[in-house]
Order: sequence, then C-alpha cells, then structure tokens
Amino acid sequence: MERFVKLTGVVIPLDRANVDTDQIVPKQFLKLVSRDGFGQYLFYHHRFREDGTPRPTFVLNRPEYAGGKILLSRENFGCGSSREHAPWALMDYGFRALIAPSFADIFKTNSYRNGLLPIELPAEVVERLFRQVVATPGYAVAVDLETQTVTGADGFACSFEIDAFRKQRLLEGLDDIGLALAHEAAIQEYERSHLQPWRVPVTK
Repeated sequence: MERFVKLTGVVIPLDRANVDTDQIVPKQFLKLVSRDGFGQYLFYHHRFREDGTPRPTFVLNRPEYAGGKILLSRENFGCGSSREHAPWALMDYGFRALIAPSFADIFKTNSYRNGLLPIELPAEVVERLFRQVVATPGYAVAVDLETQTVTGADGFACSFEIDAFRKQRLLEGLDDIGLALAHEAAIQEYERSHLQPWRVPVTK
C-alpha cells in the first residue's frame, strides 16, 4: 500500500449528501478480479449519459478540475452497501483524500485499509471550503497527515482528528498483509515453538 504523508492537490467539489456506494461504483461493474481498473466506472451514471457520452456539467467532467486528488462532499458519504470497490474506484481514478462532515462507518474503514484518507471536518468548515472551491476553480489544499492539518494558500487552515493506529498505518503504508508481515519474525518463532501433530515428520 502506498504511504500517505503529505498531499497537495486540487479540490473537486461534489455537492451531494448521502452519496452511496452504488453511486460511487454501480453494481454492474463489480466483476473485475483485481482492485485495478475501477476508476473508469467511478460515478458512472453521473459522469455519462445512457449512450456513453460524458455529461459536461458533472463536476468530474469539467476541465478546471482535471487531475484533482481531493474530493469534497457532504455528510454521510459512502453510505449503502459495504463494497470495498468504492474506495478502489476512488483511488484508481486518482483520489487520495476525501473531505466531508461525516462518512459511513464501513466505507471509512475500507478507505483507511486501502490507503485513502477520509477527513471529517465540521459542517460549517466544509461549507466554507465549498464556497472557496466553487469561487476559485482549481483551488488546491495541502493535507499533512503528520500534523493532521488541511491548509490553503489563501490562509484556509484547519485540523482534523484521526485514530492513532490508523494514522500510523497510513504513514507507513501498511495494509492488513503488511501489518502481519511486520511481525514475521514473531510468527515464525511461534510456528517453530508450537509444533502441530500433523507437522511431525514421519519416521520409518
């Protein structure tokens, strides 16, 4: 998993509340056998018309937000089903951080486990950030996980909370497998000292 320490990027304003995981990646696209490739399906029904052509008014299709790495949204982002494909799609598209007043619990957990940083800020701070981003297309902020701050060149600054364990996982780039491998020596020692009957070598 890629480490998350500091990120500076354009903020993309998705002015919607209760964005569920079926909007993030519709169920008909959950057929890939790996986590790569879901970015093309991100917000598919919002981004494209029925004939497959882009909807020019949707925020992800607007040129001033091209290459944005930080998604700004409203409360209860990621509600609905528990599909892990939602953070996969967001990351595959290019997002590394999300800002909203609140996130659905399972979605938030899945995001942390995949290297995507969900930042919860007070609703009034999110509203202020929305006004700034809409008034200044291409507006960028810097996210510093070590100091737990979000700052803008115009003087915008706020701090955010994050569980210490989740913070350390992101800083070190440790997914579940990485966490286990960090204790590889202890695991091997345990295996050596706890010989199971079915592992006893057969003697003639």
